[in-house]
Amino acid sequence: MDFPVPSQIEAVLLILVAIGWIFQLWFLLRRVRPFAFYKEPINQPSFEEPVSIIICAKNEAENLRNFLPAILEQEYPEFEVVVVNDASEDDSDMVLAQLKAQYPQLYYTSIPKDRKFSHGKKLALTLGVKAARFEYLLMTDADCQPAGKQWLSSMAQGFAGSGKEIVLGFGAYEKRKGFVNKLIRYDAFFTAIQYFGFALSGKPYMGVGRNLAYTKKLFTENNGLKRHAHILSGDDDLFIQQVASKKNCSVVTSLNSHTVSLPSCSFKHWKHQKSRHLTTSKLYKPAIKIELALEPLSRQLFLFSSVFLIFFNTFAFIAICLYLIRLLILLMYWARTAAILNQGRIYWAVMYMDWLHPWLLLMAKVGTLNRRNNKQWK
Repeated sequence: MDFPVPSQIEAVLLILVAIGWIFQLWFLLRRVRPFAFYKEPINQPSFEEPVSIIICAKNEAENLRNFLPAILEQEYPEFEVVVVNDASEDDSDMVLAQLKAQYPQLYYTSIPKDRKFSHGKKLALTLGVKAARFEYLLMTDADCQPAGKQWLSSMAQGFAGSGKEIVLGFGAYEKRKGFVNKLIRYDAFFTAIQYFGFALSGKPYMGVGRNLAYTKKLFTENNGLKRHAHILSGDDDLFIQQVASKKNCSVVTSLNSHTVSLPSCSFKHWKHQKSRHLTTSKLYKPAIKIELALEPLSRQLFLFSSVFLIFFNTFAFIAICLYLIRLLILLMYWARTAAILNQGRIYWAVMYMDWLHPWLLLMAKVGTLNRRNNKQWK
């Protein structure tokens, strides 16, 4: 059987398709598969040690009024909620005082506004950790609502394993209509696939401050957030990357352990917030940074090279076969992880987000170049 001899352009495209496909397949099998087939451990002893929930809030009076009661009413033997009201200019102090009269497990402190000294969330978080009475700490945000009254006990159960000091949880976004909401929810879903997958394959590198737990001892012994205090972001990903290991990190994915946050209302706001989060990526460990960069790069290399190869027609069959093999694996893994994270049919968005999402992230990344003087708190 005679095989067609590729032209120079076709040979280059074949090589690019092969390189992109091989890395994509490796990434899916090595990083995504452990999470797609993950099952939480059973028959573990119940964890009931006291827990301090820490919330940093700035101008969050309405969210505190709406969401804090659900956190204060968790069904757990012993816990406290520490709220750090960071120089708010709304009615946060009044709301907290009213809730304090109703819930004795609520403790709050306020950072006065100082026009000569600007700071980000990290100062508030550090003060919250210092104020916490208990060894086990659970972090969330003022605009987050727990999935139910078992949220605290579900997250705390992640400490039950031997030597566990970090618990990674999932922070979803409320489902609404429109493309921007789909983008926000898909981005959170895709990010979760990555940090859960990396953690379960032995390379934990981040968590999300909307739903993250660790021990007070771990925080203090590693000088808290001091190493990257000069950067506004990084209270979750940079700290976890600094202290996490294969042995001391666990993941909790059950529905009861989730939080749900209010999403941005506009693409501009999402891009602005995402660009702030991306400012920390340059400080990631080299191996993690390279792998996270190669994933979208190899994906676009494979997808666009395949399209051009199909256009040239000679090796279209090979390109179509490789594309379909990857797509079937991708859909299977995305469907399984969407089921684990209770994200419904969000996995179907991969049909177009697979192409579009990296370019939207690139737009946000470019935005980080103009954020040197940004003083946004969160």
